Amino acid sequence: MGKAAVLWLILMQIMGSSMGGYLAGRLRTRWASIHTDEVYFRDTAHGFLTWAVALVITAAFLASAASSMVGTGVPSAAQVVRGAANGQAEGRDLDPNEYFVDALFRSDGARPDSGSASVRGEAGRIFGNALRQGEVPAADRSYLDQLIAASTGLNQTDADKRVSDVFTRAKQLSDAARKTVAHSLLWTFPALLIGAFCASVAATVGGRQRDHVVTV
Repeated sequence: MGKAAVLWLILMQIMGSSMGGYLAGRLRTRWASIHTDEVYFRDTAHGFLTWAVALVITAAFLASAASSMVGTGVPSAAQVVRGAANGQAEGRDLDPNEYFVDALFRSDGARPDSGSASVRGEAGRIFGNALRQGEVPAADRSYLDQLIAASTGLNQTDADKRVSDVFTRAKQLSDAARKTVAHSLLWTFPALLIGAFCASVAATVGGRQRDHVVTV
């Protein structure tokens, strides 16, 4: 989220909230026989409520986007690993049960069909589980080393190094997604506060212009 996106977010909040607050104050029926301070308070409240209603509507989109980035930060990295393993453009979401089912039928040595799509899919699920935990368990690492060695002809040391390198890259992708979400939310909060302030002030401006309209 660059500087241009931050500026756009703040400007949209200022413009949209100000317009909504102004209309809320200007179109409200004029209060008769009420103290000026009370009118000012009511106009401010109407502007704030206008911003709050707009926030409720847009919060669904903001929450959906944020939860999608947070929730798929780790699975997205797992999908990259699995998609590459299966030769597909994208993988489906990680099912934790599949990982444990694979562990039930795991053999001590590498399978003869170690290069097949099913074994590659199992390796992808192991990586997905490791990304959720933040590390590759020792038993899974040993099993992956065996699969890679049997499939590629590498020795155990080189296979273990490959596992470490790929896991590091996948973890960096996951961490980058989390940082993007945190940075976005950091700027979204002050932008919303600015929008609330602008809506409240604009409502009082619209209220003053409403009160100065001469009834014919």
